[in-house]
Amino acid sequence: MTDVNMPYPEFQLRLPNGGPVARGWALTEKGARGSTKFVVAAGSPVRAKPVPSFTARKPPSYETRLRLIDQGVIRKSDRWPGCLETVSDIECTSPSAAAEIVSGCSLNGWGVWKSASDGRSLIDYLGQPSAAPNRPWLVRGSNVTGLDVVQRLWLPEGLVTLAASRLRPGVRQGTGKDELRLLVQEDYESTTTYSQKQQLVEDLHAFLSRMKPGDTVCTISGGKLYVGEITGEVEQTESEDRRSNLRRPVDWQLTGYAYDELPEELQQKLSIQHDVVDLTSVQAHIDGLGLTDQELAEEAEAIDRDPSVEIPALTARRELELPEPTDELAAELLVHDTAWLREVRDLLWDERQMVLYGPPGTGKTYLALKLAEFLGGGPEQVKLVQFHPSYAYEDFFEGFRPQEDPQTREVAFRLTAGPLRELADLASREGNRHIPHFLIIDEINRANLAKVFGELYFLLEYRNKSVRLTYSGDDFALPPNLFVIGTMNTADRSIALVDAAMRRRFAFVELSPRTEPTTGLLRRWLAEEGKDPEPADLLDALNARIDDPDFHIGPSYLMKKGAYREGGLERTWRTKILPLMEEHHYGEGVDIEKRYGLAALRESLG
Repeated sequence: MTDVNMPYPEFQLRLPNGGPVARGWALTEKGARGSTKFVVAAGSPVRAKPVPSFTARKPPSYETRLRLIDQGVIRKSDRWPGCLETVSDIECTSPSAAAEIVSGCSLNGWGVWKSASDGRSLIDYLGQPSAAPNRPWLVRGSNVTGLDVVQRLWLPEGLVTLAASRLRPGVRQGTGKDELRLLVQEDYESTTTYSQKQQLVEDLHAFLSRMKPGDTVCTISGGKLYVGEITGEVEQTESEDRRSNLRRPVDWQLTGYAYDELPEELQQKLSIQHDVVDLTSVQAHIDGLGLTDQELAEEAEAIDRDPSVEIPALTARRELELPEPTDELAAELLVHDTAWLREVRDLLWDERQMVLYGPPGTGKTYLALKLAEFLGGGPEQVKLVQFHPSYAYEDFFEGFRPQEDPQTREVAFRLTAGPLRELADLASREGNRHIPHFLIIDEINRANLAKVFGELYFLLEYRNKSVRLTYSGDDFALPPNLFVIGTMNTADRSIALVDAAMRRRFAFVELSPRTEPTTGLLRRWLAEEGKDPEPADLLDALNARIDDPDFHIGPSYLMKKGAYREGGLERTWRTKILPLMEEHHYGEGVDIEKRYGLAALRESLG
């Protein structure tokens, strides 16, 4: 196999579970659409039973396989019991089609066909190192200078294209980014802005140099996502309307997937507004489109793979869940009713953002932390930040901060991630996406929220979208498994003063001494600790004398050990509670001690 039409060595594909080995070789001759042809050698084993998903997933390969069996080109094998066998050489339209006919399931032939001499993948011999794994890409074609080329050109002719309308002829596949930058600067000098040139260089470099045969390509048209496999190299041609000058052959799946029914993480990536987008972070979701868990498992069994490795598409489908609060949790938190905790959990599940609001001392931060640790499975998934008047976007999300270089000891401004970016990156890692992560924002109303959140305000409401970040320029989306719980002290700012944008994005839950679970919290705690109920009676009497419910006093001041040492209750009242009353009545001439002092309250209680 060394004639001019076969410059590559023999390749092999082993059937699963230590099965026999099929043989074949790639041809230099290209198919009608530019795909690389591949020959399956006579005498190669063929898996007898295709997986159930093969019919819908790869109909051309499925039909070709049936036809070859009907024609007797593939028949029952005498050498390998339970297998079929090729009687003669079979020329296929691509390495993947060859692998699919042999294995009876969807396969990426560029990676699974291995050289018989050194075990290297077929893609290695085409100048594309297999060390770079296969990637999925989004290429937009529904609005190329006003025309939907997906329906008119890509799907019917098996192509994916880039306009490159002014790029000079002769640009080679694999051209480096620096060279492309010079070409774009010269060829598009007066027709595009600086930022458009920068993005065009990125798109061209991805299309020419990063994409390779065997990669998955996706596009959106008519509210549907279409998926295919790149089957050949780049070709530069002069199209009539200049809408498709750069082309790659693609084997498109026949059916599209409704955009609104796609996984949220996939929708986030598809919302990025570039002509070419790397979709590697959601590859598992793309691989599983249209297949049930059972079909994915059957496909995995049909491939020679390590059975101990979890199927990525199934891992990506792990359901994000918030566990149901238990009676034990309600007892630990001294909440009056487990149903109240379940309602809070349901609000978080529906809205993903929530604010616990109420007067000081109502246990807002404590409850937020304990609830987040329970719902997230531990403190490792919980991060707390506290807002204050000088807190800014650069502190919260990302910004340039002075940092010292560990080697040169020089200080320079470097882009630094804030707590939200760090937690979002952690939550979006593979293997973490089904685990809830929580950001607790203490005193959320003390900062300028529009200034702190910036463009992230949009993402709080539209979790299936992404935005371009101010500093890094990255396209960012909030992971579905990131929940935000804020706490708000109404003595600082009434909830009535919260702007409509925040009210729309957060669910608000009141923790007030006038309502449960706060009303009876101190009394339940005193009973559990075996203490006299007098402090609860005094607190109720105190709050009954405060006209404004936003300034009622919460029970946490009287739930500390110091309040029950000798003289502790008087000391706590004098140093913690009365100063709050003085602030509330500042300038009104009210005798605080006479109205709110312990002696006055005890006298009123008889």
